[in-house]
Amino acid sequence: MRLRVAIVTQAYHPTMGGVTEHVDATSKGLRRRGHEVTVITSGYRGRPRFEPGTVRIGRNVVVPYNGAQNDMTVGFDLPEQLGALLAEGRFDLVHVHAPMSPVLPLLTLRLARVPVVGTFHSVSSDLPYRLFGELLRPLFRRIDRPLAVSTAARDYIQRHFPGPVEVLPNGVDLDRFRPPARRDETDGVPTILFVGRFDPRKGLPELLDACAILVRLSVPFRLVVVGDGPLRAQLERKSRGALRGHVHFAGRVGHDRLPAYYAAADVFCSPARSGESFGLVLLEAMASGVPVVATSLPGYRTVLTPEREGIMVEPRDAISLALALRRLLEDLTLRTCMGERGIETARRYGWEHIVDRLEEIYASLVPFQLGRRLAPARTRERRAAGLETAAR
Repeated sequence: MRLRVAIVTQAYHPTMGGVTEHVDATSKGLRRRGHEVTVITSGYRGRPRFEPGTVRIGRNVVVPYNGAQNDMTVGFDLPEQLGALLAEGRFDLVHVHAPMSPVLPLLTLRLARVPVVGTFHSVSSDLPYRLFGELLRPLFRRIDRPLAVSTAARDYIQRHFPGPVEVLPNGVDLDRFRPPARRDETDGVPTILFVGRFDPRKGLPELLDACAILVRLSVPFRLVVVGDGPLRAQLERKSRGALRGHVHFAGRVGHDRLPAYYAAADVFCSPARSGESFGLVLLEAMASGVPVVATSLPGYRTVLTPEREGIMVEPRDAISLALALRRLLEDLTLRTCMGERGIETARRYGWEHIVDRLEEIYASLVPFQLGRRLAPARTRERRAAGLETAAR
C-alpha cells in the first residue's frame, strides 16, 4: 500500500512557522508508514538543491503581506523545473499547501496530472480573491480534496470558492513536546515564553507593553522571546529602560532545541493581532503542560477554551494582557490546573491521528494505484492459503 507522494510548499525549513511544522510532521509520519514522500520547496542560499526527501527549485523571496513575512518561490525556469520533477517522480498524487498562493502552488495546480490534495492554512484579506477570484476558480476546481486546518480557514476559503472543504487540523508531536518531570524555578522567577516570527500581526509590541506594566506592579517574571524578524531592532529598543534585565531574545532556535524552551516556561503567551487560522504554538505549549495567555482570535479558539487551558484577552489590549499574565504568574495552583487540562487537549491533536486521516484521503483518490499494488500481495496470500489447505 505504498504511495509516491509529492508535497509542494513554499514555506519549509529553514523558515519557522505552522506550515513548516505541518509539512515536516506529516511527511515524517507518512514515511514511517512506508510511503515515498518528496517535499518540493524553495531554494535557499547555502542549502543544497537535493536533500534526503527534499528537492529545492527556484529561490525563496520574502514578501510582506497581511502583517507577516510570506515565503514565495521565484525563478525564470520554474515551470520547466517543476514540470520535469512531477513527470520524473511518477507520483501517485500531489499535496499542495496554500494552493491558491503564487507562484509555486498555482503552477503545481496547472501542471499536475495526478490527483491533487490542497491544504489551506491562513485567514487573510478578502481583496485578492475579490479581484482575481474568477481567474482562480478553474485552478481551485483542479483540487480533488480541499482541506483546511481550522473552521476559520475553511470559512474564509468557502466565501470565495464554493464547495465542500474538509477540516483536517494541524497536530502536535507528542514525543517532542511533553511536560518535564518537574518545572524548576531555580531563582524563584517564573518565565513567560513567546515563540514566533517578529511580524507586526504577532503582537509583540503589546506583549512588551504588558510586561512594562508587570514591572510597575512589581510582579517578578522574565520574558524569553524565541524567533526573529523585521521588527527585531524596534523590539530590542522597546525592551530597554524599565524592561532591562527582564527580556531575553533567544533568536532563532533549532528544531531539536525548541521543546526545551517550552519545558522551561511557566506561562506561554501569544498576543497575535489577527490572521491566525489555527494555534499550533498554543498546542505545543499545551502538550508541554504550560498554561496559555492568548488573544481571542477564531483560529486560537479552535484549540483553546478560555478558563480551561488558559486565558484569552482581546487583541491589542496591553492592560488586559498584563492582568491575565499577572493572574497566572501569581497563582501556581491555577497554572498547574490549566497546564494539566492543556495536556489532555493536546493528546487529541497527536500527528498520528492526522496522518491516519491523510492516508484515508490519499487512498480514496488513488484506488487504482492501490489496487495494482495490493493485487500481488493478495495473490501471494491466496497461494499461501491454497498450499496450507493442500498440506492438510
